[in-house]
Amino acid sequence: MARLAQTAGLTDIQREILSTVRDFVDKEIIPVATELEHRDEYPQQIVDGLKELGLFGLMIPEEYGGLGESLLTYALCVEEIARGWMSVSGIINTHFIVAYMLKQHGTQEQKDHFLPRMAAGDIRGAFSMSEPALGSDVSAITSKAVKDGEEYVLNGQKMWLTNGGTSSLVAVLVRSDEGHPEGTAPHKSMTTFLVEKEPGFGEVRPGLTIPGKIDKMGYKGVDTTELIMDGLRVPADRVLGGVTGRGFYQMMDGVEVGRVNVAARGCGVAQRAFELGVQYAQQRHTFGRQIAQHQAIQFKLAEMATKVEAAHAMMVNAARKKDSGERNDLEAGMAKYLASEYCKEVVEDAFRIHGGYGFSKEYEIERLYREAPMLLIGEGTAEIQKMIIGRRLLEEYRFQG
Repeated sequence: MARLAQTAGLTDIQREILSTVRDFVDKEIIPVATELEHRDEYPQQIVDGLKELGLFGLMIPEEYGGLGESLLTYALCVEEIARGWMSVSGIINTHFIVAYMLKQHGTQEQKDHFLPRMAAGDIRGAFSMSEPALGSDVSAITSKAVKDGEEYVLNGQKMWLTNGGTSSLVAVLVRSDEGHPEGTAPHKSMTTFLVEKEPGFGEVRPGLTIPGKIDKMGYKGVDTTELIMDGLRVPADRVLGGVTGRGFYQMMDGVEVGRVNVAARGCGVAQRAFELGVQYAQQRHTFGRQIAQHQAIQFKLAEMATKVEAAHAMMVNAARKKDSGERNDLEAGMAKYLASEYCKEVVEDAFRIHGGYGFSKEYEIERLYREAPMLLIGEGTAEIQKMIIGRRLLEEYRFQG
């Protein structure tokens, strides 16, 4: 049988990269993922292996020591990694978003300072936009930066930082009213700061505390944290791009490519769930034959495979649109929405195929069943994606009456 989710039109280099990553996933991630996940243990050995493969610099330009690859190549690699263990793809994703934001919006000094070490994996990135009472309303950010000479003083509490503890560079979005008169639209008075810190928990630099890991239903292994700023002093030259008031647009650009990444993660998890389901269906026997021979199970497998293919196609389309330099918020929103919803459905069908054994922690599908829900909310809920899609459709199909 031909493997699902194949991508046409790849170069020899892209195929070689994907083959290497797939081999790494099969040998180094899948055999240990469930055990590490049950212990909520950071996969240091896996991360070191990804560093050796150069994946931390996959999209960073060659002039900064990266591989200079496309978003499509990156998304396909993420799909493979998430197929092995979604948490590992999360470790890569937040790092990638910060590197992308630096590449697109950073000053030359900021690029020269950070990107080479990010490409080598010596600096690990995290980004911080959400807050405890924020939800999807980014305009309601209350964390604030106040200018004090050649520095800014940051105060506030941020939430849901992936890589919050293990990172050494955090892109933090806060409100900065300096230079923006009263009445300025909220999204025009936000600034992204590049905050360097020591990895770990507790007070990681004066004025900055990472309290500890948030205990989660799934998506374990990777550290998800809060971030508390209390008189945190950041030099003015660590404003991303060197100009205040542009943070919202910089973050949204990063989140847009992050949505392609989340779509890729959904594709990878769904693909693994299908693999587990179709394998188990041929191993389990009821009423004298494989359950795969029962029409009800064949219908499930057919639906699962179709959803895997459809989500993969939309994800590839969104990545290629971004790589072409075109606006892709519509395609990224569609891909993220479809892939996350289909992932949940494919995982649940694989869980049903496993019957009672799917409820056992001895079976891998149990882990996937707890991981899939995170994709429904990461990088924007389904409702946010629908709002983006709806608004863009009205722009494209404006009625001229």
